[in-house]
Amino acid sequence: MTTLAATEPAPMAIRTVDYHAGGEPFRIVDTAAAGLPPIPGDGVAERRATVIGPGGSGTAPRPGPVDDVRRFLVQEPRGHAGMYGGFVVPPDDDGAHLGVLFWHKDGYSTACGHGTMALGAWAVDSGLVVAPDEGDVQVRIDVPSGRVTATVHRVAGRTSGVTFRNVPARVTARGVPVTTGLGAVGVDIAYAGACYASVAVRDLGLTVDRASLPALLAAGGEIRAALGAHPATRHPDGPLLSGVYGVIFHEDLPDSPDGPRQRNVTVFADGQIDRSPCGSGTSARLALLADEGRLGDGLDLTLTHESIVGTVFTGRVVPSVSAADGLVTDVTGTTHRTGEHRFTLDPYDTLGAGFPL
Repeated sequence: MTTLAATEPAPMAIRTVDYHAGGEPFRIVDTAAAGLPPIPGDGVAERRATVIGPGGSGTAPRPGPVDDVRRFLVQEPRGHAGMYGGFVVPPDDDGAHLGVLFWHKDGYSTACGHGTMALGAWAVDSGLVVAPDEGDVQVRIDVPSGRVTATVHRVAGRTSGVTFRNVPARVTARGVPVTTGLGAVGVDIAYAGACYASVAVRDLGLTVDRASLPALLAAGGEIRAALGAHPATRHPDGPLLSGVYGVIFHEDLPDSPDGPRQRNVTVFADGQIDRSPCGSGTSARLALLADEGRLGDGLDLTLTHESIVGTVFTGRVVPSVSAADGLVTDVTGTTHRTGEHRFTLDPYDTLGAGFPL
């Protein structure tokens, strides 16, 4: 395979398989099948660090053949500002079926629940993991924040849903004061594979709807910047797992018979909007709701978590599994294949790999 040159376009062809989970896209690239060079590193976390480069934060990846492909697939006209995807790489050891480097328009994330759901379905659809026509099968995936599991639910030979078991989630701070252009708010912070800041949208005088998106995008940027140096956003394993990844704006809806019901929109990276209810963000919300006594601690209740486009994930604290560093959570949703693509780069295309907008 020929990679992108620094000064002029060169022939390129990349195959992808695309899914969505709860409305959020996920573009899968099998690096070995695509002929990409192996990414150096002893495990997925080190491979992510390699791609980002020394001193990187994930928002300014180091140029190279792998990141050329990320930009090629995420930028317009082949992608868009809300595109998300992942490079399938070898797992850390034989205990997992695959590894993945999650990416978006600004770089590489440490966790992605909706992507984990999509990868579980893809592993079954591609034959990487053999699945029954009826019943469940587990797909174990190494991600930069640890090992996660996608339990793929099968009915009549098709995938009916996927349950994502995340790395342990924990609350790291409550009521951190932040001043935004809409006023002062108290921000709750939780880690669930990535660091999420949660804000009750009513405190901003808004609701979770499409009309509020411009104001929520602006507030999300302000909150993320204000918390950049806060100790509750620091991960003990270092800067590549630290910092606020997403800001979750949530509102309470009437409880369902099974437990709390909320609607949210998550603003992540440098101003991306999660179309889904956010998989790892749902884990963060579960940790906070358990801390409030609304879930967990013997309560057999489920969070019904709605997105801004009306899709739903359900989440629960798993009472039968304990972890010393947080709560074990399951998040369930649906994922569907949206296409298989062969993206090409015409060497005479003056736009080259594309552009961000």
